[in-house]
Amino acid sequence: MDKVKHIANIPLFEGLAADQREELAGIVVEKDFARGETVFSEGSPGTGFYVAVSGKVKIFKVSLEGKEQILHIFGPGEPFGEVPVFEGRSFPASAVALEKTRAFFFPRRDLIALIEENPAVSLSMLAVLSRRLRRFTVLVDNLSLKEVPARLAAHLLYMSEQNEGADNLDLGIPKGQLAALLGTIPETLSRILTRMTKQGLIRSEGSSITILDRPGLRDLAEGGTRLA
Repeated sequence: MDKVKHIANIPLFEGLAADQREELAGIVVEKDFARGETVFSEGSPGTGFYVAVSGKVKIFKVSLEGKEQILHIFGPGEPFGEVPVFEGRSFPASAVALEKTRAFFFPRRDLIALIEENPAVSLSMLAVLSRRLRRFTVLVDNLSLKEVPARLAAHLLYMSEQNEGADNLDLGIPKGQLAALLGTIPETLSRILTRMTKQGLIRSEGSSITILDRPGLRDLAEGGTRLA
């Protein structure tokens, strides 16, 4: 695998010079994970962070009652587990591969040394971390303040934004995983998708979702309206 080429396509390292990308490639460790395999566990030492090259990884926490809350699902080009690199602490959540996944692992010690020599690397990472923090702020707001239909509407709009405003979306994950991401159960999610379809907001066919009424979906996400 051409590590330098893949690093150049990772948003986390946008704007870096060719020699800086080569230095990053020099510290990367390639890791492969089978479907269902644990990447890291909550509380384990944060010895470095990962960037997905292929496949998907879910980040989640489990409550004392055993309930799983998915925090995010990351795909190709997206970093995960990066916060402990700067904190020097353990991973605050767990990560498991949802499918066969290849990832780049950046060891904390080597990365810190590289950042000390090349501050531009840290500036690029800070920009991505800021966007990540904004996303998690929205997640906390959705889970604590919004009803499930509004959470789903907000998620579909977020997916659309990530795909350059596309109306045709592929969930990319089983509906059971989507339900966990939204803090609900599959049966409730299915009922809400049906109601959204009847109201003309979306069209749902398996894992494919088509946005039919973007303003209506936005009103639902913002709490301006409710499903009939």
